This record gives sequence, C-alpha cells and structure tokens, in this order.
Amino acid sequence: MKRYIGVDLHKNNFQVCYLSKTTSKQSTYEISPIGISKFKASLSKTDEVGIEATGNARYLAGEIERKVKTVVIINPWQFKVISKSVKKTDEKDAAIIAKYLSKDLIPKVRMRSKENQQIASLITTRDKLVKLRTSLKNKIHGILSANGYVTKKEAFSSKKALENIFNLKLDDAYKFELKVITDQIKSLTKSIEEITNELTNRGKGLKGYSNLKSITGIGDISATIMLNAIGNVNDFETADKLSAYFGIVPRVNNSNETIRQGRITKMGNKIARTALVQSTLIAIRYNSYLRTFYDRLKAKKGSGKAIIATSRKLLGIVYRALKHDLVYENFNHYKLVVT
Repeated sequence: MKRYIGVDLHKNNFQVCYLSKTTSKQSTYEISPIGISKFKASLSKTDEVGIEATGNARYLAGEIERKVKTVVIINPWQFKVISKSVKKTDEKDAAIIAKYLSKDLIPKVRMRSKENQQIASLITTRDKLVKLRTSLKNKIHGILSANGYVTKKEAFSSKKALENIFNLKLDDAYKFELKVITDQIKSLTKSIEEITNELTNRGKGLKGYSNLKSITGIGDISATIMLNAIGNVNDFETADKLSAYFGIVPRVNNSNETIRQGRITKMGNKIARTALVQSTLIAIRYNSYLRTFYDRLKAKKGSGKAIIATSRKLLGIVYRALKHDLVYENFNHYKLVVT
C-alpha cells in the first residue's frame, strides 16, 4: 500500500506521520543509529517521504533514499502551512507534511551533491571569519578614534599597517587590548587565505568554472560561490527564475488593478548575492555595455537600484554562459572562444 510519510526533525529526535488512504499513524524516533535503523525498518519501496529542512535533514535523506520511492527536503519558510501554523506542534507538522506530500503541494529544496555541501560549508565558514575580522578592525577604529586618531576604512588591511598602530601614543591598557585584537586579525587572515586557496582549487573542478571566469569581474572565489549556489543551471527554466532564486527581483504587491514593485526579495543565498554584486561593481569599470546600462539607471533611480538592476543583467549573462556553454575570449567586447 502506498504511503506518504512526513518527517519533522529535531536535535535529539524526529516525529513521523505515516499516511495512507485508510490509516494515519504517528511515531517518534531518536536521532541515533538505533533510532534511524528502526525508522528504516518501517519503510517500503513504495513510500514517499518528506523531511522538514534542518541541519541534519540531508543526512537522514541519504540514509533512507534507497529504502523508499522518493525523498524530498522541504523548506519550512516556503511551506507556510508549517511556519505560520497557529497551534504549532511537532505531531501536527509531521501530519501536515504527509498530507500535503500526498497532494503534491510540497515546495522542495534542491538536493546538493556531497561535494557541493562541502564547498557550501567552506564558503559559510569563510564568510563568518571575514565578518569577524571586519568587526575586530572596526573595534580598532573605535579605540583610535577615542584617542583622537582618525583612520580610514581600509587602514588595517596589511600586517605592516597593524604593526604601525603601536607607534602611536596610547595608554598601556589600550596597547594591550590592541595587541590581543591585532593578533586575532592576523590569525583570521591566515585562516581566510587557507580557505580561499582551498575553495579556489575546488572551484576549478566545478562544471562551468571556465565559463564564469571568462566574464570580466568574476574572480576565483566569486565563480566558486555562484556556481555552488546555482548548481545545475538546467534547474532554472529562464534567467528570470535564476534571478528570483538569487533574491534580486523586486517584491510585487498586486491589489485589484494596482501593481506596485518594492525592494528586492532577498530570499536567496545572501553570500552568493553579495558575490554577484561585488562582481558587478568590478565589471562596470571595464565593460562599456554594462557601464552604460548602469549609468542610465543611476541617473533615473539612484546608484542602489542601478547596481541591483545591473547585477541582474550580469546574472543573465552568467545564465546564458552556463546554459549554452559559452566561454569569452574578450568579455568586454563579447568575443567568444571558437571551439
């Protein structure tokens, strides 16, 4: 008998609802080898399973995928029946997942390969370290400002610049604090460089790497980040759908005959979106077409909206490069490599 199985995962256990045409049964299993084995033993080849996305959802999906017909990972933020439930209980969530899975109304999360998961984890770690380093640099700016020294934003980007701080006239207490902070910044910089090198090496093995690298403005890390976020470009029917996935399309409010467009959704991968915008800022310095497009919009709508629109334009170029396997010999003049 065909069943639809909803799984609501937590740190120590997971609730399961087994739904068929005639019955609905609920069980709870521990997150442990024994608990997962018991759950696997309850499955059959005709079952369809939906798992609410958490940190260990892909692990469980990998454990059971050979035991069932299909496994889908659900985004709870998109699945508003769960995220906006008035009386939210774990049992209810599992049952609702099973019910909507049976009606094919589940918003699915794309499954990444093991390699892409590892790259994504490295990208996230690098991003956290970069933000921590920036926070510590801002702390230095604050200390120096309190002592009458005005410093530029990029002042502490080198080891020499950090060492020059101790040539300033400061109390011993401040020098001690700054010594601790600068040591941490140097350590973070070393770790960031190591992760950057690892990501660059792994990025070179991703399909589409040479396509993106041939586009002016997209460097090693940006190419790796964007490719990891995009995955299989054929998952996106159009460039507009890829833009929506990146969260750089405007919100649309439709009321009767009035349509209003607001700020961008920002629903996608924030790190990938940042990499795209940073690449665009470089690209408009060298590509006349993108520069003209940016300047025209800037005059009408301001620099903020202009750079987002130009980023969407660049993402469209990325989409076509990946979709049609295009490599540019000279991107600034849109000259392709002849193969």
